[in-house]
Amino acid sequence: MAAEIHSRPQSSRPVLLSKVEGHQDVVSAALLIPKEDGVITASEDRTIRVWLKRDSGQYWPSIYHTMSSPCSAMAYHHDSRRIFVGQDNGAIMEFHISEDFNKMNFVKTYPAHQNRVSAITFCLASEWVISTGHDKCISWMCTRSGSMLGRHYFTSWASCLQYDYETRHAFVGDYSGQITLLKLEQNTCSVITTLKGHEGSITSLWWDPVQRLLFSGASDHSIIMWDIGGRKGRTLLLQGHHDKVQAICYIQLTRQLVSCSADGGIAVWNMDINREEAPQWLESDSCQKCEQPFFWNIKQMWDTKTLGLRQHHCRKCGQAVCGKCSTKRSSYPIMGFEFQVRVCDSCFESIKDEDRTSLATFHEGKHNISHMSMDISRGLMVTCGSDRIVKIWDMTPVVGCSLATGFSSR
Repeated sequence: MAAEIHSRPQSSRPVLLSKVEGHQDVVSAALLIPKEDGVITASEDRTIRVWLKRDSGQYWPSIYHTMSSPCSAMAYHHDSRRIFVGQDNGAIMEFHISEDFNKMNFVKTYPAHQNRVSAITFCLASEWVISTGHDKCISWMCTRSGSMLGRHYFTSWASCLQYDYETRHAFVGDYSGQITLLKLEQNTCSVITTLKGHEGSITSLWWDPVQRLLFSGASDHSIIMWDIGGRKGRTLLLQGHHDKVQAICYIQLTRQLVSCSADGGIAVWNMDINREEAPQWLESDSCQKCEQPFFWNIKQMWDTKTLGLRQHHCRKCGQAVCGKCSTKRSSYPIMGFEFQVRVCDSCFESIKDEDRTSLATFHEGKHNISHMSMDISRGLMVTCGSDRIVKIWDMTPVVGCSLATGFSSR
């Protein structure tokens, strides 16, 4: 597909096109309808709404449907116009939307979980609806028969899900900070591996099947890129948010990652460069620079008649150092550190000014974002959150590319 790449000034920012207001509680999911000026929203106020843009430029609900339980997750398949809505009570309800987006017909209910549904994906080829929930499991159900095909349990709440349609691999993030890679079969599944790297619960996942990269966002404010296809276990750390990372979307064409955090921060990361892996933190009983003992090293403290020091780590080399040997702070974007972090004095001297040039742009969404999704072909993004507002953004000024699909900035 032809793409037009624009070099844009650094001051470019997302353009707010519309605000959609009307929900009475947290908007848990919002999706842009492909090729239409429309948005589908699901909320804790127990309603699903389809909003269409009128000639006046305002979005009005063409469908307003009340559910029996708060809506917690949603998946929409545009070609078949099937929508799956997960609820707080653990059930998933399937609807079919009419061609003119003015009517929604109930299809069936899936008893997928015993507790809140956290994520849903639908696979048309196998006719499976796959979901995760706060009952600590992933389930996959047959959409033809409505029957349960399989379940797999984790040790904590399953919070997010990505699925590779070709290989039937599922990635599940959970509240313990772990990501599990599973291979789903008709009635069984096998655990391939678990990925550990975050220090907080996993809040968002994005799988890119082309480059075979998995991106994870977490409540520790960081993002990790896992190179699944490379088989070398390469991981890249991205730190630039100041709150939990709620949603991520990788744009394969331009090698950019868009991420949103709970404080309204929107970041666009340049992944089209050779980034460096952050080092593993080294273990030591004494400072690896001045050799002074750390406070648990009783023997060396006694032998040298010195007080033990607190241990820190240099983010650039990973060495265990004392406070006196790591007085400096620096950003180091090539390693993913977009704001200032602790570095040892010798690493600080080795960092040149050009090494501190930012490799991401940061923008204000001006509302607390709990969910985001993109229509990459049109360069559009929708965000929603606990302030009950849905915002539609033109992202073409910051993602640096607009696909040849007839979309133009409005």
